Amino acid sequence: MTTRIPPLAEGEGDEQARRLLDGLGMGGGRVANIFTTFARHPRLFRRWLGLGQHLLRESTLPAREREIVILRTAALSGSSYEWAQHVIIGRRAGLTDEEINRIAEGPDAMDWGNADRDLLRAIGELHGGHELSETAWTSLATRWDTQQVMDFTMTVGFYTMTAMALNTFGVEIDPGLEGAS
Repeated sequence: MTTRIPPLAEGEGDEQARRLLDGLGMGGGRVANIFTTFARHPRLFRRWLGLGQHLLRESTLPAREREIVILRTAALSGSSYEWAQHVIIGRRAGLTDEEINRIAEGPDAMDWGNADRDLLRAIGELHGGHELSETAWTSLATRWDTQQVMDFTMTVGFYTMTAMALNTFGVEIDPGLEGAS
């Protein structure tokens, strides 16, 4: 992958960009490449970050299911960057390495329970066709409330959009993470 938009170097960028990047470190003070790349457009970054923070930290979805949604969307979008980041987050949310590997395979992989299989199918429908069938809608709406279905839909859309940007900009996977989906 060719980097088309390089991340900001430490100390580079305007005051707004530096303010937005404060507190987004990955440990050791290093800020993820996604943030330092998106910070090249601070006004857009601020708005993107707001929705992303809601979907990642304030979503009504259970954490495990949220990470299934994000990882499957990353796999469908060919986003090695999002995959690498969310493998770590997915493990913290309770996904096993075996489940993470099966997410890349999709709903037809062996050993999925009905709820997870239905969720994976719904992700595929929304990602590929930009809406849910009545079957997928009913499956989600019978186990989740309205806000959860809304958060689900927005999560697929947000991470699809983010994957397009990451893939187009050529954002490199951060050191220490492995990408592949």
